Amino acid sequence: RSELSSELGFNKEDRNTNVGRIGFVASELTKAGAAVIAAPIAPFQSSRKHARELVEKYGSFYLIHVATPLEECEKTDRRGIYAAARRGEIKNFTGVDDPYETPAEGEANLTVDLTKISVRTAVHQIVLLLEAEGLLDQL
Repeated sequence: RSELSSELGFNKEDRNTNVGRIGFVASELTKAGAAVIAAPIAPFQSSRKHARELVEKYGSFYLIHVATPLEECEKTDRRGIYAAARRGEIKNFTGVDDPYETPAEGEANLTVDLTKISVRTAVHQIVLLLEAEGLLDQL
């Protein structure tokens, strides 16, 4: 975010702009033949849909929803940003005073909850998905 959207804040419009920019860069790289992995916080269905539309002009788009409960985000927050948001020092903070729109049924290709599975298992599930789609050589 510091390189591509450093002037943006965290209100809905700025978040949508940020995800749109990421989607645009991903689509350009996809058009050039690259495999792209992007991991933005994309709290709004409309911006996820827009990013999908941009990328799918040139290749495949897979949405992996990391379904982490807010309590877990706060518990594992090493930078103290959730605490700052709770104190009102950060406005429009996803999950605290701004909504997170959970992906609708069928929007995500895979949902992982890291309170229920390990990161290793989540990565394995992603690899299996990509293999099943023919995007990786069978390991």
